[in-house]
Amino acid sequence: MSAHQPKVSPLPMYVEAALPVPLRRVFTYRLPEEMRGVIKLGARLKLPFGRRNVTGYAVGLHNELPADVDIDESKIKNVIEVSDDEPLITPEILKLTQWTADYYASFWGEMLKASLPAGINNDKVRPKRRKAVRLITKVTDPLEKPLTDQQQWIIDLLATNGGEMLFTDVIEQCYVGASPINTLAKRGIVEIYVQDLMRDPLAGAALPGRDELILTPEQQTAFDTITEALQKDSEFKAFLLHGVTGSGKTEVYIRAMKSALDTGRSAIMLVPEIALTPVFSRRLRRVFGSDVAILHSNLSIGERYDEWRRIRRGDARIVIGTRSAVFAPVENIGLIIIDEEHDPSYRQHESPFYNARDVGVMRGSMAGAVVVLGSATPAMESFYNAQSGKYAYLRLPDRIGGRGLATAELIDMREVFKQAGKDVALSPQLLSEIKETHARGEQVIILLNRRGFSQFVLCRSCGETLKCKNCDITLTFHRGDGKLLCHYCNYREKAPRVCPHCQSEYLYFVGEGTENIADQLAKKFPEMRIARVDRDTMSHKGEIDDVLLTFADGGLDMLVGTQMIAKGHDFPNVTLVGVISVDIGLGMPDMRSAERTFQLITQVAGRSGRGEKLGKVLIQTYYPEHYALRHAREQDYEGFYNEEIKFRERLAYPPFVVLASILIKHRDLAYASRYANILRRSLDAANTARHVRVLGPAPASISRLKNEYRLQIILKGASRRSLREALDIALADAEAGGCDLRSIFVEIDPVNLM
Repeated sequence: MSAHQPKVSPLPMYVEAALPVPLRRVFTYRLPEEMRGVIKLGARLKLPFGRRNVTGYAVGLHNELPADVDIDESKIKNVIEVSDDEPLITPEILKLTQWTADYYASFWGEMLKASLPAGINNDKVRPKRRKAVRLITKVTDPLEKPLTDQQQWIIDLLATNGGEMLFTDVIEQCYVGASPINTLAKRGIVEIYVQDLMRDPLAGAALPGRDELILTPEQQTAFDTITEALQKDSEFKAFLLHGVTGSGKTEVYIRAMKSALDTGRSAIMLVPEIALTPVFSRRLRRVFGSDVAILHSNLSIGERYDEWRRIRRGDARIVIGTRSAVFAPVENIGLIIIDEEHDPSYRQHESPFYNARDVGVMRGSMAGAVVVLGSATPAMESFYNAQSGKYAYLRLPDRIGGRGLATAELIDMREVFKQAGKDVALSPQLLSEIKETHARGEQVIILLNRRGFSQFVLCRSCGETLKCKNCDITLTFHRGDGKLLCHYCNYREKAPRVCPHCQSEYLYFVGEGTENIADQLAKKFPEMRIARVDRDTMSHKGEIDDVLLTFADGGLDMLVGTQMIAKGHDFPNVTLVGVISVDIGLGMPDMRSAERTFQLITQVAGRSGRGEKLGKVLIQTYYPEHYALRHAREQDYEGFYNEEIKFRERLAYPPFVVLASILIKHRDLAYASRYANILRRSLDAANTARHVRVLGPAPASISRLKNEYRLQIILKGASRRSLREALDIALADAEAGGCDLRSIFVEIDPVNLM
């Protein structure tokens, strides 16, 4: 070889692939000669795995076997197929998913699969294509063969419509068959081709008008501070935007997104619930046009796929979506907004585990972007981070327009019980206020965070309750279809007429749900137009959009629903909010029960009085002395935080320690117990310095779920490093000791301990 001849690097012979299986490792495959030099990192691969073929993801390329691969080369299998010429997964998402899987002790392959739109790996979804016609020659000079009348009509129609139309539209509008179009194509006057059709989730949607708003001094300060950070090229900065309900956080978000686009960068906005996207996504489309893409699970598979493709191609520079939108393949991110950052919906509760809020902060850090966490009721950890200087703190203390917060009142249901002589779901005071509110032509929201008609069915003769056959939990009665339903595994059975345990007819339906309350209110107020909003009534595409938009337009008088209606919505004519059975949340066996109850009440209270009229909130409770309810009544976040943080510190809970929850699940209780005990011994052996406190194993609060027994171990660590070191060593040791890690599910930073 000549000394001046450039050295040619050998083509990679091996690929490391992450597979969507519950294993914390990558797998090495051999590249057939024809694939060498073709494959790129992030590409999908068809791979043999055991007795089946799976779709994996290329995460490493090597000219020779990696030094840490301990395997007989003759046993390495070949890649079957490379699915992508250009990888669907960008280098940024490859890096982000690797960090996320490592941080949450999860599985990289499953995380990569979760970052892509549903159905993309199994031929369920493909681009939607139709034949189109394009005018390619202007007919001005006389032709050798004159045009027929039909051919001239086609040319005139195309010219009138910009020179391009769908094939079927030309046929319909010219009243012709396919023959004259094909003839024009043969003569080189038109071109017939296949056109991709984008499925737009907002197609035909009415877009709200937008008034030019003047920012309040506090909004202006927040916006200027965020904009200043955006001007600093590729410098990460995280803000906590703490604004009371109705203080105008949304307007700050929109203007910050415009600033990001003005600097040539893109933006992601996360919202916790699908229910928050209909109105806001329309607002963004009105402001930013086709630059906005929407990603959430209530879209059809085709719509999600098309929106994802627009983002991947760079056709959309603003993304709004729920949890998984944190992995949207947006290039050159300048701004990430996480609205209602406290919301537990950002936590993925099934493998692969992750919290989109914290992943969003890390993505911003990796991209050198600005991250804005917004909430009226920040998570304890987020406010603690702002207090300690980890996040910059921005405050919006007042509602826009000088409007006051809704007045809130606690209704002591113990007194209501004494007066009525029995349990009642709706207090006389609440019913009276509903009647007066409706008489004034104003709207009402009733919150009950419990679905169904009755929470459980009790036999008054033998005292037994009717439970799910797969889970250690009572079945909820849904009167609409006459079924008892498990809200965890979806098991359902027909509601019995007699007790299956003792054959008694004295069955008692206990604890009202949204279905029951909506039914009671409809009977008491037949003149009112009432809609129910929960996962039972809003299960089909577009239903929640229709109901919320109808309510916003005044087409409904009252909404009855779960936490889906509690946050983010702006209904100016709502002046009364009623909260029923608030004590349900306080009774949960979880460290965050007080925090969640305070947040839920404060958020739903914020739906009242957002227009020109004063708002009122009535909170029914059997425990009016509880500090979470006292502070929620005053909408006093700082007061609640100062009281709650003392409990957290005294009981060694976050933000003062790092938590991990380990669930050991198996259909056989003996196996679950055996694995749990092996893991406990391994944790004790790994935790030699005792920097980590190990609690358990003990039965989980729901000891059997989806036909699996569940045992739980809780880890409390003084530092994240010490906890992860002990956990990683223990898992490896437990596997060597006979523990099946497929039965072990680790949650880092769990948002609940149930």
